[in-house]
Amino acid sequence: MQKQFEMAGAPPAALPLSSSTHWRGVALVVAAGVVASLQVGKVAIAVPQLRADFGLDLSMVGWLMAMFSLLGVAGAVPVGAWVARAGDRHLVLAGLLAIAAGSTAGALANDVAMLLAGRVVEGLGFVLITIAGPSVLQRMVSPGGKDLAFAIWSCFMPTGIAIALFSGSLLDGWRGFWLGNAALAALLAVLLLLGVSGGTTTSAAPVSWHSMARDAAATARAGAPALIAASFVIYSLQFFALFSFLPVLLIERMGVGMAAAGSLSAVACCVNVAGNLAAGVLLKRGVARWLLAAVASALMGLSAIGIFLPVLGALPAFLLCLAFSGAGGLLPATLIGTSPIVSPSARLVPMSMGLLMLGSNLGQMIGPVVVGGAVDSMGWPAAAIIVALAGAMGVLLALGLRRSMARSGHPL
Repeated sequence: MQKQFEMAGAPPAALPLSSSTHWRGVALVVAAGVVASLQVGKVAIAVPQLRADFGLDLSMVGWLMAMFSLLGVAGAVPVGAWVARAGDRHLVLAGLLAIAAGSTAGALANDVAMLLAGRVVEGLGFVLITIAGPSVLQRMVSPGGKDLAFAIWSCFMPTGIAIALFSGSLLDGWRGFWLGNAALAALLAVLLLLGVSGGTTTSAAPVSWHSMARDAAATARAGAPALIAASFVIYSLQFFALFSFLPVLLIERMGVGMAAAGSLSAVACCVNVAGNLAAGVLLKRGVARWLLAAVASALMGLSAIGIFLPVLGALPAFLLCLAFSGAGGLLPATLIGTSPIVSPSARLVPMSMGLLMLGSNLGQMIGPVVVGGAVDSMGWPAAAIIVALAGAMGVLLALGLRRSMARSGHPL
């Protein structure tokens, strides 16, 4: 079974879970993921200032957030194929440097076009880190600790967004925040270079479009990896439909100031972290993976109805935001931890992760654009319909995942 969980090219003996070197490496890789997700949250908290500086409506803000995911959609599968040949640590380092460059360009932007260009470069950095990061963890962690390790890794997104929402709300001006993100990414690149081993590569052969398409098709034909990718589309759409606009929703619907909106949004993101960690514990205790995915999708969809429809007061609506976030946290850890298990072979584990991140970035791109446009046209209740329907689709995908894993003989 160990070979099923090892990355191609991984050292034959994984580091023990109690190793101090292991924990230092895990901490640095997770920190790289947090820095990547900071680039998501920093736009959400800066929406009022960006709208004032560039005259943006919510639909354009949605595109500004979506551009961040554009390279994630286009590049997830190629990066998944490239990991084993280029080296996972090298790609994480390249991702951090891309974020430093893109954030610097954004800070210096004088128009929307340059701001969008900076977001595309940051998007490249995001996809490199989020696909290569799990590959580093895969070769560092012993099989018995993988569910817990991936549960910790899956916290990177809500943690980074929470930090961005809280710290960004305390700063005067978004440009300095962009420059601070660039400096942090560059510093972490140095620390990761010194603190994480490079591992090995499996092939010096160049990646061809033919081999990439063949590997992607083989992975998708396995069934479960494609269902996991589709489930991540739904999760990301739901999550970013709320959190991309939560500060604005709190300001407009609940009458709080910008600093309070940032702090409350950060609290909601922290609850998502708790959900991710809870999923790791539940998986270790044998709770069915498909069941966690189905329950999470259903609760997110139901909570959205009360959040976006103007039928509840400010406090009940915010409590539903916490329920939405906590339930949603069950999904990333479950799906990320399941992806290596259902991969057709150890060699195709990076491709399975690439498909997963393709789904994540696709949902991250669709959610803000669709919801931003719908809210501009029809008001906040339109978002309730979109997210509730997505929740129902997530339940159906979870049931499909159950059938696919049962047919393949994988543990449910």
